[in-house]
Amino acid sequence: MAAGTIRYWAAAKAAAGTAEEPYAAETLAEALDAVRTRHPGELSQVLRRCSFLIDGNPVGTRGHETVRLAEGGTVEVLPPFAGG
Repeated sequence: MAAGTIRYWAAAKAAAGTAEEPYAAETLAEALDAVRTRHPGELSQVLRRCSFLIDGNPVGTRGHETVRLAEGGTVEVLPPFAGG
């Protein structure tokens, strides 16, 4: 199990009520499942519209269950931004 940091931006940050928190997961899907459990409600809805960067690399259309997380890594949660 890898441990790292999830960083929330804009609407995701507001819905989570925090700018960042730790993860302990093997894949992005596992990390997001844990996030949904910790923050039920609005954040789960926001996550459906987000894109994700893993250690600076875009996830794109890859299945979240196929995206492996690294020890000490960073998951950036990026909701759509107005005008950009």
